[in-house]
Amino acid sequence: MLTALGLKSVDQLFADIPKELRASPLDLPEPEPELELAARLRDLAGRNRTDLVSFLGAGVYRHWSPPAVDQLLLRGEWYTAYTPYQPEVSQGTLQSIYEYESLLAELVDLDVVSASHYDGAAATAEAALMTCRATRRERVLVSRGVHPHYRATLRTYFGGGLELDEIPVVTDGEAAGTTDLAALEAMLAEPERPVAGVIAANPDFLGLLEPMPRIGELAHGAGALFVAVIEPVSLAVLAPPGAYGADIAAGEGQPLGIAPQYGGPYLGILASTDALVRQIPGRLVGMTTDLDGQRAFVMTLRAREQDIRRDKAASNICTNQALLALAASIYLATIGPHGLRDVAASGAARAAELEAGLAAIGIERLHPGAYLNEFAVHIADARLVHRRLIERGFLAGLVLADVEPDDPSLADGLLLCTTELTTSGDIARFVAAFGEVVAGRPPVGVEAGAGGSQPVGAGAAAGADGATVSTAGGTR
Repeated sequence: MLTALGLKSVDQLFADIPKELRASPLDLPEPEPELELAARLRDLAGRNRTDLVSFLGAGVYRHWSPPAVDQLLLRGEWYTAYTPYQPEVSQGTLQSIYEYESLLAELVDLDVVSASHYDGAAATAEAALMTCRATRRERVLVSRGVHPHYRATLRTYFGGGLELDEIPVVTDGEAAGTTDLAALEAMLAEPERPVAGVIAANPDFLGLLEPMPRIGELAHGAGALFVAVIEPVSLAVLAPPGAYGADIAAGEGQPLGIAPQYGGPYLGILASTDALVRQIPGRLVGMTTDLDGQRAFVMTLRAREQDIRRDKAASNICTNQALLALAASIYLATIGPHGLRDVAASGAARAAELEAGLAAIGIERLHPGAYLNEFAVHIADARLVHRRLIERGFLAGLVLADVEPDDPSLADGLLLCTTELTTSGDIARFVAAFGEVVAGRPPVGVEAGAGGSQPVGAGAAAGADGATVSTAGGTR
């Protein structure tokens, strides 16, 4: 082959790739017997902490998943399925995608839902590109309230000439932490730099509820499209994007029956109004009847450019995420609308309980606005406090300075989250440990057992100052 190409080595095939970006040899140890290797891997895996009581959210959330979800996913016809290139013979795969798209359309209250997006960040970036194609404009505004990883992905997508500007958030007052509407209005009013789309999240990265109807009004008033970044479980109790005029909805489908995993795989949600159906990448499946009058499913829209005419593609990401979409479908169908509402309401109730417990020991919220089940607290030496709480068996959310190092307002912030899996006992023990860490005292009446937070004796409960613990043996 090299001779036919007139080349002397395989390396010449990659001459156009800068040397520092080319693959280098893997730095792997020498081979070893399988038993020894397995033992070493077990030791490495044992360093993972799976016993922590977790208050971590920040875009990926712990939820109870009905056993039916994993059990059905393990069936071979689903687990090994791949992209249906001759789709009409794959009726089962098509139906699974159709059911997913139908369920999500009801959840977000929009006309069209597509499948096959990697995760929430990629779906948000695809939504931004949709606004540019639809309006023939090249500038998109994204609120700093959108997840920092999503904003980083947007910057990558827009690195080829499109413009991406960040809308600041309010720094003080009742609206602190949410999108600065005055700044947004000013950015939209630049006639020489028309805006294609405005992107905002609800709840935002800090857990706060955004004024989504007003953001949409401002965007539409300037001729721009409005993209809502959503968390799907919250839509059981919050208004869906379609209700406040969003043109596109994007988000992460992980909370719908998909376990938290380091790096995924996850599920990107992307939906739009019918007017934008020709701009949406991915796969749209429809239902029809065959020649015998029987129900049949068809690939209604799937641009082949994604595979063979890449320079004209709406998107070059076209892998099949149908297994994760199926997980979301089974979860939603099993838990039902009332169950989903219970999940959202339980998480919110536990968050209010956590806020009250922390306030009782002098730990206040960083922002005063409304939230659902996630909020930030202000604590000096947040990273040190976070580390010491891990030593006591608690994962105290996310250190905000680690993900937003350039924002001084978040320098002493911890982002905490609760779900229906958080118990009142978890909260009481966490508040007690938090108080002890802040006061610089060793843990009182709590020992690290299974789960890292077992009380000593029956009837353990934190006192109002978080330092006194009542046990069966009396108060210490």
